[in-house]
Amino acid sequence: MVVITQDMIKQFQKLMEEIDEQLKGTFQNMHQGYPTETLVRFLKAREGNVSNAHKMLVDCLNWRIQNEIDNILAKPIIPTDFYRAVRDSQLIGLSGYSREGLPVIAIGVGLSTFDKASIHYYVQSHIQMNEYRDRVILPSATEKYGKHIGTCLKILDLTGLKLSALNQIKLLTVISTIDDMNYPEKTETYYIVNAPYIFSACWKVVKPLLQERTRKKVQVLPGCGRDELLKIMDHASLPHFCKREGSGSSRHSRNGTGSDCFSLDHPFHQQVYNYIKQQAMRTESTAPIKQGSFHVDFPEPDPEDTKFAETLETEIQRLGEQNGHPIPNSLNGLRINGD
Repeated sequence: MVVITQDMIKQFQKLMEEIDEQLKGTFQNMHQGYPTETLVRFLKAREGNVSNAHKMLVDCLNWRIQNEIDNILAKPIIPTDFYRAVRDSQLIGLSGYSREGLPVIAIGVGLSTFDKASIHYYVQSHIQMNEYRDRVILPSATEKYGKHIGTCLKILDLTGLKLSALNQIKLLTVISTIDDMNYPEKTETYYIVNAPYIFSACWKVVKPLLQERTRKKVQVLPGCGRDELLKIMDHASLPHFCKREGSGSSRHSRNGTGSDCFSLDHPFHQQVYNYIKQQAMRTESTAPIKQGSFHVDFPEPDPEDTKFAETLETEIQRLGEQNGHPIPNSLNGLRINGD
């Protein structure tokens, strides 16, 4: 793993002094008072190559301007019932914080269906979660713990993962590409729990394809991961699907809306949604909030990401045939039609 030196940082800082004022403005909104730490993230993402890191960051800033990302937290998905459907089919939530103060983000990979809205709404929602994390959650954690906190932990629940998840590869590739190109190095560790056989078999194939820095971040935990996760966080911060063996994910083990961090009724999602609506009221006080998704340009995936997705697809196809359940070439099942 590359070591980021002070010389690299100084070279990068000098290059950033030459960008135009508009780019500097969105960069300030992006780094939230920690420009050096942001430069380090992009350097890590480009293996310490200053020129490549600079291009990556400038491309990111242009993407933010062209797609009005600085204003995305003032664009609520309405009406509320429709947003609830998005939340029920794109399972993500904040369950708590580690003992080091890192936010614990839970993701229901296996039971997310992405079938209640067009791709634009799911991308909008994902970016809003990223921006709320970076502009609200991380700054609050930094203030609370008295040290800079710029990353989070992610717990991926694979409960319910089936071969039919192949239909979601297009959307997941879009989302992961947006994260890789515009929100690099924001996750400290990925914990995978409740992994079924299909994942275990695929992991052996795709693990060698991952970059070393990414591979080191992934930890596959036994069962629901409770015992291992309790070493770094209190019981109260565990996602609901990690609190007991066999608990499953949100759709199989709701012990009340307060314990299900995926639910729109969870305090975290209530805070996020209320925050977005309040921002919308401030910026659109002269005009009513319009229904409709906030379209964002989808970046072209990195060739390595495409190779990764193709390899995963091939392996899933092979496993399906091996187990007598061949998967058709149905990647176009994802809704990319109008809103």
